[in-house]
Amino acid sequence: MANAASGMAVHDDCKLKFLELKAKRTYRFIVYKIEEKQKQVIVEKLGEPAQSYEDFTASLPADECRYAVYDFDFVTAENVQKSRIFFIAWCPDTSRVRSKMIYASSKDRFKRELDGIQIELQATDPTEMDLDVIRSRAS
Repeated sequence: MANAASGMAVHDDCKLKFLELKAKRTYRFIVYKIEEKQKQVIVEKLGEPAQSYEDFTASLPADECRYAVYDFDFVTAENVQKSRIFFIAWCPDTSRVRSKMIYASSKDRFKRELDGIQIELQATDPTEMDLDVIRSRAS
């Protein structure tokens, strides 16, 4: 089990789309999915720059694990416009045990492929990643 999970490949698209989000700000968010049959992480959904945080959270399935990257814009207390790139490991309590194990054991390796992650968040239900949590972690 651990060998199968830790041997998870990362599709080139995952890194390319992340670089576009980071450098060109082409996307607001990216949702990644592990294809168990092909044993690789793939891009499932891309969020347009105009999409909101609510659009992002709505794109995460209620009972399946996912990895996601979110580009969060905010203004500091000093009135400075800033941005933070969040890596979110979404593993709802209602997802399958096998799925949780695969996502947990592949997370660090996958995250290393995405150079430029600033903040990591682990969430098992929507309250653990609501906008207030994101805001408090960003500043």
